[in-house]
Amino acid sequence: MVNGQWSIVNGDTPSLGRRVVVAMSGGVDSSVAAALLVEQGYEVIGMMMRLWSEPIEEGAVCTDNRCCTPEQMADARRIADQLNIPFYVVDTQAYFRKTIVQFFIDEHENGRTPNPCIECNRKIRFEYLLNQALALDADYLATGHYARIRHTPDGYHLLQGVDAAKDQSYVLHVMGQHELAHVLFPVGEYSKPQVRQLARKFNLPVASKSDSQDLCFVGDGDYHRFLREYSERQFLPGPILDSDGNKLGEHKGLPFYTIGQRKGLYISAPEPLYVLRKEMAANALIVGRRVELGQRELIAERVNWMDGVPPSQPIPAYIKIRYKAKGVKGVVTALENGRCHVHFDQPVIGITAGQGAVFYDGDRCLGGGTIIS
Repeated sequence: MVNGQWSIVNGDTPSLGRRVVVAMSGGVDSSVAAALLVEQGYEVIGMMMRLWSEPIEEGAVCTDNRCCTPEQMADARRIADQLNIPFYVVDTQAYFRKTIVQFFIDEHENGRTPNPCIECNRKIRFEYLLNQALALDADYLATGHYARIRHTPDGYHLLQGVDAAKDQSYVLHVMGQHELAHVLFPVGEYSKPQVRQLARKFNLPVASKSDSQDLCFVGDGDYHRFLREYSERQFLPGPILDSDGNKLGEHKGLPFYTIGQRKGLYISAPEPLYVLRKEMAANALIVGRRVELGQRELIAERVNWMDGVPPSQPIPAYIKIRYKAKGVKGVVTALENGRCHVHFDQPVIGITAGQGAVFYDGDRCLGGGTIIS
């Protein structure tokens, strides 16, 4: 309910007897999502995934997956009990290790900087977990993401969340019409402060709980250490070169750097230098001035068009190249084999292979893909 009125979700009014599986994490967003759906008369089932974490070693600081620690699981179960809904834990450790953790490792080995949250939404939440929900004869899978779905005569559209600071449509661009028809985002119509107010209204004990962080499977947050331990490839030091090929220093291993990085290079120069690119064949890190970072084009692969059909002509759009980046105006042209070409109206800094390029028309997400060049 928004401002005293029912919120229209997926073009349907709330109705008794419609079954929804809520992906619960023990956090405030998914807990409020579940409470809102109970209030609206849905038959709600809580479900939490047990995700892979590093094996426990003596002296380890933290080995739990930060999305499903024992504390998170206890909070989710407590919320489910309070809402009087069933609660299940689904063991997805092996599948998560194979599809997300290995993806993260492989992408770094290939010189790219991946966004594992995008791949997790593609393979885990809106494929594996959605299929689990549908197998329970649920009409929908609901999550605590800050985004909105609207059903129009043209189909289902993904819109940015009302709270621009929390909008998560960038990592949700992997969904198609089938997924959009069976997914609900109950908190997408609210700001984060409003969600915390709702949590207090529902007397949920997680109202003041801090937000979860990315890279959930690296318990201590040190992905350099994680890659050293779990990659089968040995990351060797190599030269740091400027754009003219002059050697300025040594890097510690190409996977430990990302495009646009300035700190941690440990080289002296008369002006700040930034990582421009990685040359895998030569094991060289190329650096240069900030002005050299600007690019006006990119190619993306694995492009998903949320309407289900690539546009037959180039289309104007605002393109985000990272989760927290602002959209930049440009033109997107669909290519063969699930690729697209993006031409920006102005140079863009920080285009990084492995990150998502996501396209918008106003607040509507059109789709996106993975940057490869």
